[in-house]
Amino acid sequence: MAKLYFSYAAMNAGKSTILLQASHNYRERGMNTLLFTAALDDRAGLGVIASRIGVSTQARYFSPEDDLFTQIAEAHARETCSCVFFDEAQFLTPDQVWQLARVADRLGIPVMCYGLRTDFQGKLFPGSAELLAIADSLREIRTICHCGAKATMVVRLGADGAPLTEGDQIDIGGNDKYVSLCRRHWEEETGHYPPEG
Repeated sequence: MAKLYFSYAAMNAGKSTILLQASHNYRERGMNTLLFTAALDDRAGLGVIASRIGVSTQARYFSPEDDLFTQIAEAHARETCSCVFFDEAQFLTPDQVWQLARVADRLGIPVMCYGLRTDFQGKLFPGSAELLAIADSLREIRTICHCGAKATMVVRLGADGAPLTEGDQIDIGGNDKYVSLCRRHWEEETGHYPPEG
């Protein structure tokens, strides 16, 4: 039975690299894959999935208003699809996550989503929250903080290099704007200490 997978991590854990390798493995065996990335993130170009190690490929891009079940079903009708991959899955809407669940459940196509779990304020992205709630399989991809501990959080840096604690949830950027940290160092950098009691 096909499943909906969610692989999540902080920034710079190699999510896109793993996605590209997995798709390559399917294609190397003569199987067709569909790749999607968020239209919001055009750092490498619109509809391009790129990893920091220099590997990239063209992909379809999705926006919040897209009906992904219909798009995938139509593509699958034209050419059998063995697996669907989503980069930047945190930008999916909750409805789109359910559409992807239907791709797995009704079309029998595995759907592999890769993305961030939380934003710079430690809050879940809506797409990530829905994936954490309904995905059949969850996998954490690990990266490390400067101290060597597992990095689970991300800090957004302002123009002056100081950590930001307020702002829009979405602000596209890379190493110039975000740093992955363990929870302890994230709290120290942001001054975010939940009330005790």
